[in-house]
Amino acid sequence: MFASRSTMLRRPCVRLMSSAAAPSSYKLVVIGGGAGGLAVASTLSARLGRGAVAVVEPSDVHYQQPLFTFVGAGLKPLVDARRPMADVMPSDATWVRSAAASVDPAANAVTLADGSRLEYDYLVVAAGIQLDFAAVHGLPEALGKNGVASNYSPAHVQQTFEFLQRLRRGNALFTMPATPIKCAGAPQKIAYLADELLRERGVRDAVDMRYYTALGKIFAVDKYAAAMSRVAESRGIGVNLFHDLIAVDGPANTATFKLLGSGPDAGRTTTVPYDFLHVTPPMKPFDFLRTSPLANAAGFVEVHPRSLQHVRFPNVYSLGDCSSLPTSKTAAAAAAQSLVLKHNLLAQIEGSTAPAAEYDGYTSCPLVTAKHKLVLAEFSGYTGKPHETFFFNQANEHAFSYWLTADVLPEVYWKSMLKGTWSGPAAIRKFANPTSSN
Repeated sequence: MFASRSTMLRRPCVRLMSSAAAPSSYKLVVIGGGAGGLAVASTLSARLGRGAVAVVEPSDVHYQQPLFTFVGAGLKPLVDARRPMADVMPSDATWVRSAAASVDPAANAVTLADGSRLEYDYLVVAAGIQLDFAAVHGLPEALGKNGVASNYSPAHVQQTFEFLQRLRRGNALFTMPATPIKCAGAPQKIAYLADELLRERGVRDAVDMRYYTALGKIFAVDKYAAAMSRVAESRGIGVNLFHDLIAVDGPANTATFKLLGSGPDAGRTTTVPYDFLHVTPPMKPFDFLRTSPLANAAGFVEVHPRSLQHVRFPNVYSLGDCSSLPTSKTAAAAAAQSLVLKHNLLAQIEGSTAPAAEYDGYTSCPLVTAKHKLVLAEFSGYTGKPHETFFFNQANEHAFSYWLTADVLPEVYWKSMLKGTWSGPAAIRKFANPTSSN
C-alpha cells in the first residue's frame, strides 16, 4: 500500500526522456543508475539545478544487490531487492533511458546505443561491472537447470533456494573466479547458508560441500580470512584454493577447474561431479569503457586512488565497480567514494579552493554465516587493515551484525544512500569505536 502511494507521488516528477528527445548538452552526465551513480546524481542535481544533470541508464529496474544472498537462501523475497528505476531516479535529474556505447573524453561527449550524442562539461562514470557467464565454457547453457544457479543474476537468484530445497545427497559446489568481482564475500556466504538449510532438512550428512576459489586465500584480509577458515572448518565445508572454474557440462553434471598458482599442479585441470553448483561468474568491464581512452590496461576507468579524478582527463571522475580503485567492489565502498567524489567535483565546478577530500580505501563485506549470524568485515582495501565501526571484535559471528545487515542497511540504502545522504559509517565510528581498539 505504502509502496504504491510512493510510486504515485514520485514517478510524475522524474524527467524521463528517450535519447532522441533528451537535450544534447548537460553540465554533468552520470553514466550508470546503480548505487554509486544515483548517490552522486541525487546530490549534484539538487545542487546544480533541475535539468543540469543527466543519468544514462537503460534499465527500468534498480536492484539492491547486497540482498541477493538473502534471496538465494530463501530468507527474503526478490521483491524486497528491487524498485522501479523511476522511483529511485532523482527528480531534479534527467533520466536518459539508453545505454552508453562509447565515450570520447577529448570531445567531452558520450555516444548512446542509438547513435545519438550527449555533450558534457563534467562526466561521472558509475557503470558497474559486467557478468561474464560465457567466460566459463558451457555455463550459459547449464545455468538454471539441473542444480546450477547463481545469486549474481536476478533471473536465477531464486533458483538457488529452489535447487537447495531439492538437494538430498551428493556434491554441492560453490565457486569464486579469478577476476575482480563485486561483493567478493558473496561466493562463500551462500555456502554457509546452504549448510544451515541442509542441516534443518536433515540431509547435511549426505551432502559433501566444497568451496572452490581461484584465489590463494579464503578472504583477502588476514583477520577475516582466519575467521572464515574457522567457520568453514566448523561446518565441514572443504576449501580448495587456486581452483578456477573453466567449464560446466550440464548434461553430465560436472564442473572442471584449472589449478592456478605456482605449485607442481599449476596448469592442470580437475573435473568434479556435482548435484548442486552455485557459480560466481567471472566479471569484466563493459566494452564501451574497456576500449575507451578512459581505461587502464585492465579496462577499468583509471582514476587517482585518493581523489577519484581521472588521471588524464580532469573533468572526468569515476567510482564503484567500473573504477580502477584498488579496493573491494561493494556498495559500502561506493557510499564512501561518493562523498569524496562529490566534494572534489563540486569544488572543481564552483572554483573552490577547499582542500581536496581523500578516499582511504574503505569497504565492507558483511559475511553471513547463518540465520542471525554474521562476520562484519570492514577494512581498507589500500592497506589490508581492519577499519571497524563497533567496539566489539567484528571477526566474531554476531546476531547484531546480522540484524544490521539484513534489516537496517537495506532501509538505509533505499532511503538515504540513493538520495546521496549516506556516505558510510565514519561518523558513527567516532562514537561506537573511538579508540579503534579492534
